Amino acid sequence: MNAETIRTLIEQGLPGAQAQVSGDDGVHFEATVVAEAFRGKLPLARHRLVYSTLGERMGGEIHALALKTLTPEEAGNR
Repeated sequence: MNAETIRTLIEQGLPGAQAQVSGDDGVHFEATVVAEAFRGKLPLARHRLVYSTLGERMGGEIHALALKTLTPEEAGNR
């Protein structure tokens, strides 16, 4: 598994999302995901949306994924 594949899976699974993913060891990754779908959702619900795009890869091919999830407005105010 690599960061580019994870980015693609997230962006395909969350239409309109923009993801930046990094991770050099092939099992531990960090991602910042900006999506309108996060509006009005608590952090846990946002993370579940992202995890659902990765399915069974979480805990398998992807050992750990640190997430930062933002709405477009939140991302613009950083």
